[in-house]
Amino acid sequence: MGLFRNDPQRVVLESHDVDPRATRPPWSLWADGFGKLGIRSVQIIVVGIVVAAIIFGLQFLTLVTIPLTIALILACAFAPVMGWMRRRGVPAVLATVLTLLAIVLLLSGVGWLIVWAVRNQWDELYDQAVDGIQTVIAWVQTLPFAPTQEQLDGWVDGILDFVTSAQFGSGALAGVSAIANFVTGFVLMVTILFFFLKDGPQMWEFVLRPFRGESYLRARRIGDKTVGVLGSYVRGTATVALVDAVGILIGLLILGVPLAIPLSVLVFLLAFIPIVGATVAGIIAALVALVANGWVNALFVVGVVVLVNQLEGNFLQPVLMGRSMKLHAFVILVALTIGTVLGGIVGAVLAVPIAAAAWGAIQVWDGADRPARWARPKRAVAH
Repeated sequence: MGLFRNDPQRVVLESHDVDPRATRPPWSLWADGFGKLGIRSVQIIVVGIVVAAIIFGLQFLTLVTIPLTIALILACAFAPVMGWMRRRGVPAVLATVLTLLAIVLLLSGVGWLIVWAVRNQWDELYDQAVDGIQTVIAWVQTLPFAPTQEQLDGWVDGILDFVTSAQFGSGALAGVSAIANFVTGFVLMVTILFFFLKDGPQMWEFVLRPFRGESYLRARRIGDKTVGVLGSYVRGTATVALVDAVGILIGLLILGVPLAIPLSVLVFLLAFIPIVGATVAGIIAALVALVANGWVNALFVVGVVVLVNQLEGNFLQPVLMGRSMKLHAFVILVALTIGTVLGGIVGAVLAVPIAAAAWGAIQVWDGADRPARWARPKRAVAH
């Protein structure tokens, strides 16, 4: 009997009688393709819930998050000024006060100039633009494939409903429309900006305390890159906006287009919204020229706007912003859409620099000039 029990053939037969699935551990069900798909699905759901919670928090706390973001961007823009004064022995408090006063005076001066330029002509500009739209609609209706008046009225009503809806004007735009919230947000922004200018490096070092080794170096690279990208964006965009406004003002004055000054102010403001802002400003200028001077003059205005934008895109932006703001137009449009939905006009202005800062962080993820692995360009394999 003992020989029979130890017979190798019997052992082999007994092993075949055992179901292999019964010996597999329970967690092995997650190791096959379907199990990995389930794990990824759960992870995506969790990430989606976290992102939704963050977005909800940002919308609920726009009175805090938007002044905080603006203060951070302004601090990055004036970081070279603070560094220059500190290297020359200016005390930190004095350097901060001087820089903060310069920022407040600059913003107040720009605001006053805008109000002074358009105060008496804004209503006329609005009426001219509306008349231009009506002229275009009347011309479209003469085409053989033109939409009916009912369709045009429906489209216009839909646009007006969206523009005046709570969704379009939610978040920061609704907050800024209330004087009390605007004053509160401005005071909060100035206060946060003071501490960012004075203690920005120390505050960042405090945030980096939990990191060690390579994680610490990566966080330092991301911080330096973010400061550089946001600062370059503000300085470059402000310079580009000023050049655009002056260039289009000269062109409008030469062509004899009325309301040239408020139109140039509008160009300056909308230049802070990439792609969309220049398009909207050009359309409004062309509509005013259409009503005042006719089709030929309106086409010349379009040519001036296109020429100025081409000079800006091909010469000014590469020199002033370098590669730090080199985002694809599709990425810019997606960022603008998300920013507008979440924060209204202010969100549209802040969306692109935030997207550029995020892309800059990816570019230094694994080294000073070494992007994250998934973001590196593929090398062609020679056959």
